[in-house]
Formats: sequence, C-alpha cells, structure tokens
Amino acid sequence: FGTDGFRGRVNETLTVDHAVMIGKYLGFYFRNKKGSTPKCVFGKDTRKSSYMYEYALVAGLTSTGADVHMLHVTTTPSVSYLTRTGDFDFGIMITASHNPYFDNGIKVIDSNGFKMEESVLEKIEDFIDGKTELELSPYDKIGCCRDYMQGRNKYISYLTSIPTETMRGYRIGLDCANGASFSIAKTVFDILGAKTFVINAEPDGMNINYKCGSTHIEGLQKYVV
Repeated sequence: FGTDGFRGRVNETLTVDHAVMIGKYLGFYFRNKKGSTPKCVFGKDTRKSSYMYEYALVAGLTSTGADVHMLHVTTTPSVSYLTRTGDFDFGIMITASHNPYFDNGIKVIDSNGFKMEESVLEKIEDFIDGKTELELSPYDKIGCCRDYMQGRNKYISYLTSIPTETMRGYRIGLDCANGASFSIAKTVFDILGAKTFVINAEPDGMNINYKCGSTHIEGLQKYVV
C-alpha cells in the first residue's frame, strides 16, 4: 500500500492473488471487529482488469464472511458517499485514477468515507507477506454478494440536490476520460437542466485517460471552442 491504495502493474505487481488476499483479510478483520456479518460496498472503473479484480475481491470477501454490495462501474466519491451514508462497515474502489489502463489499484475506505487507517493496511500487508494467517468462514457463515445498482442512483440524487439554482440555459461540455464518470456525469448535468455535450464516454477497457481527461485537457479545450 502506498499513499492512495494498493497500486501496481496488472498481473505483474498487482495480481489476482493480491486481490483475493486483500478481500480475505478485510472480511476476516471486520467480522471479528463487528462480531457479526460485515457489509462492504464497492465499485470499479472502466479498466479491462477492473472486472478481474472485482470478482477476485468478491471471492476473498465472501470466503471470510463479508456481505458484498456491488456498484459495478462508478466513481470513487460515490463509494465514499455510500459507505458513509449507507451503514456499511467499509468500502472498496478498484481504480488507478489517472494512470494508464495497464495499471490498476485497490483503495480501501473506512465507514466515514475516508481512506482506511494505516494500521489496518499494515495488517493486510503482513497477511500478504505471509506473516499472519487467518481462518476461512465455515460453510454456513460465508458472505453473499448482490448487485447494488440503486446505490449509484442514490449518489446521483445526492449530487443533484446540492445546487441551489438551475443550470437551465447553460451549454456544458464534459470530458469523461473514458472512465467511471461516463455512467454518471451526463445524467447529473441533464437533471440540473443543462444542455450537455459529452466526449470520451465510450470506454473499451483500454482507452481510459488515453489522450483525454484532466491529463490531456487540450481535447476539451478544443471541443469547447
């Protein structure tokens, strides 16, 4: 773990085994801390590898007794918001933010919507390094996994409740960087009344941040002009 989650090159420094072990330890840790079934909510970005890590994490989490609520493709702030407001014990976001598609990462979020405290991340690292062991849950205590698409709608409702005035009459250009915001951003601005024009909202798993988004702002500048 670094300053912003467990990061690495896909299938080199960040593997499926890492994801399973992170999930196993989080389920084990929060089940023991809570004394009952912990609840986790998590999402992912549009990287091709995010699907691979998503199901690896689910396998690890449920094997040690955590219930998992899957938002699928969504933004990091939405996971933070729902973790804090939805009575979840922790959240997970699979993303490498502005990095190229061949990198990915796993961010762990505490129940207040912030980055997980260092002490927990250090315990996960010790488990990955083989310094500690844990027991899987018995067959009648394993966790379950369910889709939580309504969570994304709750986040959109929250965003659209913030402005105090309409955006009717505004023409807004959005660059979604072929990333997670492609499934949320236009809806939010449309609800607020803006006439919305979107570029880079056709993710294919490998074009995230490629010559677009905040690291290549010239594309949006040209589009707006």
